[in-house]
Amino acid sequence: MSNYPNYGQGYNQYNPYSQYGGQQSQGQNFNMPQSGGNYIPSPTNAPAPSSQNVPGMLPMEESYIENILRLNKGKVATVYATFENNKEWNAKVFKGIIEAAGRDHLILTDPQTGMRYLIPMIYLDYITFDEEIEYEYPYAQGYTPRR
Repeated sequence: MSNYPNYGQGYNQYNPYSQYGGQQSQGQNFNMPQSGGNYIPSPTNAPAPSSQNVPGMLPMEESYIENILRLNKGKVATVYATFENNKEWNAKVFKGIIEAAGRDHLILTDPQTGMRYLIPMIYLDYITFDEEIEYEYPYAQGYTPRR
């Protein structure tokens, strides 16, 4: 017998699928183990998120820094990063060609030395470019840089 007789009841308040337009009814069925073990909710009528992502294109609703960096792959960038609690170098500047960018990292290649840098985004402060950058914001019909 459980010390929590009402455990698992009344859990219709949070709907993780509401962001996708789905609704959860009071009687929606979740699989709950009868005894012990881990509880993993598995909704029976979960709507699949719809997206119009095209291979090779950026997602329409996202304008994250890694997407902006991907648009500027091959361009020379100066990256300013801060590494807290580092006694040798707290702040460091990297200059190189953008090779790749992911959600949590940036890869630069120094054209002078051929050295490749894998920089975690968590340390990134800001980035400068010596030329105009490619930038597409989905909610505006085109981006016009300030002059």
